[in-house]
This record gives sequence, C-alpha cells and structure tokens, in this order.
Amino acid sequence: MFTLSSTSNVSGQSPIPGCHDPAYGKLDFWIGHWDVYVDGKLDGTDVVEKILKDCALVENWREADGSGEGKSLFYYVAATKSWKQVWVTDAGPLKEKQLIAEFPDGGVRFQGEIPHADGKSHLDRTTLTPLPGGKVHQVIEISRDGGKSWQVNYDGQYVAAHAVRR
Repeated sequence: MFTLSSTSNVSGQSPIPGCHDPAYGKLDFWIGHWDVYVDGKLDGTDVVEKILKDCALVENWREADGSGEGKSLFYYVAATKSWKQVWVTDAGPLKEKQLIAEFPDGGVRFQGEIPHADGKSHLDRTTLTPLPGGKVHQVIEISRDGGKSWQVNYDGQYVAAHAVRR
C-alpha cells in the first residue's frame, strides 16, 4: 500500500514557503480600524487588515464626508525581498509604489513614479511611522523635480477607532 504524508514532497522540489517569514510582519503596526485626522479634524476612516493567509494587507479608505474611497493592496515579494503597494480610488487614479526605506523607529517609506495623461510624471512617496499609544503618522509627499525637493501633500494621524463604521 502506497500512502503520502501531507508534508511529503512528491516532486522533489522545495516546499512552497508560507507567509510566516518575519518580513511579512513589516506593516503589522498599521493593522487596525482607524480614524484619520488632519490638523485635528477627522479626514476619513481606514481599515487595514491582513488577507490571504497573512500574505498581504488590504487598506480600505473612506473620506469622512463620503466623497470618495480607495483601496491599497500591500504585498511582499519574497524572491526580491521587497514590499509593493498598489493604490486605486473610485476617482480612477492608480499608484504603484515599493518600499525604499526602513527606519529605526519601525517606520517605512514607499515610493513610486506616478504617470500623467500628458506623458509627464511625478514622484510620490508615503512614510508610515508608528507612534506611542498605538497611533500611526502618515505623510504623503510629491516631487515634480525628480526628488530634488518634496512637498507635503497629506499629513494624517491614525488613531484607533472606537467603532467600525463600515
């Protein structure tokens, strides 16, 4: 009688790694249900959660006034040891970024080149920083001169939401 164990490797290839490498936890500080404030005023809500057996994160953003929403998919590419992000909104814009920096405080920075319909483009970078008390600071900056100078486009503080508004 021939039987196979569930851990057998029939083909002789290495087993497919799961998403349990510590690298998959890089953004765990951001997981949660959030109220997001800009200059002390509620700007929106954001739900960030792990999906696909902890292999990716999905971000679900909603403007406080209901005027718009967006979603990000964050995923780790084990072969290149890099994190990627794809952001899409109901207004149509798409951003693709990759992790370019990690900071001693646990913060991360994603950056990408955003194409325009006229053939031009700009650089867009997002920095996420964990703060004391379980808060998160997000700064989005743009550069129209190849990264020589940066302008803050968004500066929000994430505070744990007391109730899910979805």
